[in-house]
Amino acid sequence: MTADARTYDIVLFGATGFVGKLTAGHLAKTAPPEVRIALAGRSRDKLESVRSGLGPEAAQWAIVVADAGDDAAMAGLAASTKVVVTTVGPYAKYGMPLVRACAEAGTHYADLTGEVLFVRRSADGVDDLARSSGAKVVHACGFDSIPSDLGVLLTAERAAADGQGELGQTVNYVRQLRGGFSGGTIDSMRTQAIESAANASDRKIVADPYGLSPDRGAEPSRGGSKRAKASSPIDVLKGVAGALPVRRTADGHWTGPFVMASFNTRIVRRSNALLGHAYGRGFRYQEVMDFGTSVMAPAMAGAFTAGLLGVAGGMSFGPTRTILDRVLPKPGEGPSVEAQGRGRFRMEIESTTTTGARYRTTVAAKADPGYSGTAIMLGQSALCLALDTLPDRAGVLTPATAMGDVLAERLRIQGFTLTTERLDPAETDATSADATTTDATTAGDARADAS
Repeated sequence: MTADARTYDIVLFGATGFVGKLTAGHLAKTAPPEVRIALAGRSRDKLESVRSGLGPEAAQWAIVVADAGDDAAMAGLAASTKVVVTTVGPYAKYGMPLVRACAEAGTHYADLTGEVLFVRRSADGVDDLARSSGAKVVHACGFDSIPSDLGVLLTAERAAADGQGELGQTVNYVRQLRGGFSGGTIDSMRTQAIESAANASDRKIVADPYGLSPDRGAEPSRGGSKRAKASSPIDVLKGVAGALPVRRTADGHWTGPFVMASFNTRIVRRSNALLGHAYGRGFRYQEVMDFGTSVMAPAMAGAFTAGLLGVAGGMSFGPTRTILDRVLPKPGEGPSVEAQGRGRFRMEIESTTTTGARYRTTVAAKADPGYSGTAIMLGQSALCLALDTLPDRAGVLTPATAMGDVLAERLRIQGFTLTTERLDPAETDATSADATTTDATTAGDARADAS
């Protein structure tokens, strides 16, 4: 079936969930009137209720009743449309039948997953099939991991255009983060923690910095370079300090782990590999949160790190997971419109190239990163896949490799900031001063908004 013969241009699966509703609302406001959109999910009544609240722009949108556990329904859903976007997670539980159906039908696909294991299984299971059918299977089309993925792409493109070589040590500093992580994201983290705890091979994939690479053998080894033997107590202390998750950069900023770094860093590294290592063979990437320079900054960074490690560890054990389940957001829950309106984020990606040039790419938006901001990114990804002329690639891709600059321009039109500048050599080189040769899967450097 050709794309022109499809009944719909976009099907939004999971439209009755919290982020699904937000995405439907964004599409109703921004999609051209000729775009054929359908809302899909398990309950016709709930879908009709969502559609009725979207205004006249969505009055003619179709309703498609389908269950993620019904393989035949997923096949029919995929065959009916040019693009499927799905918010139905945890994706490890519910996602693979739809991914496979899209790969078989030559249907473009986008989701909001932040699950390393799901992306690995998708790549292993359907990449060849999707390449053959021409389907672009694009994971991580929300706050995980579009800002990181596009930000690094723009940095590498600017450096190449300037003739300044490839990217070397690159750090994504999360300078501002106000908003919440959805109940669906928490549920995905819970599912991956359970799977990893039960399976040694899954734990190995999750722990591997290059676990999502399409060619693991072409990436750096797990062992890395040998460390020099400590010759004095000072050397020992320096080694311990270098391994701590809370650190102080050369310009006086205290940094701590960024909650989604372990996923985002792997998506960015997959993009580099899919692009033939266009960012560079020596490209090294970290993400950190910047807690600022105040006297309270180290305490804030330490408290945040302790809480993050506690949640991550607690999810791996049944008794503590039960306690966390009582207090963490549930799937389908989310903040009020007013609270979302106060949301915002700003990331600054700093990189030094092989010629010594330094660049900074800013990715920012006045939107709740986990809710309204993610809905914008997913909605624009859907429109991009359905309407735009994109790079001639198929298979299990990333936002940067599937949509790249085209998606970046769409987000700029929606009020996002995506800018790259070359830095004056006289500026403090916080990136190189804070660099390590190990994988900072939970490292982050961004000033977290205390609220």
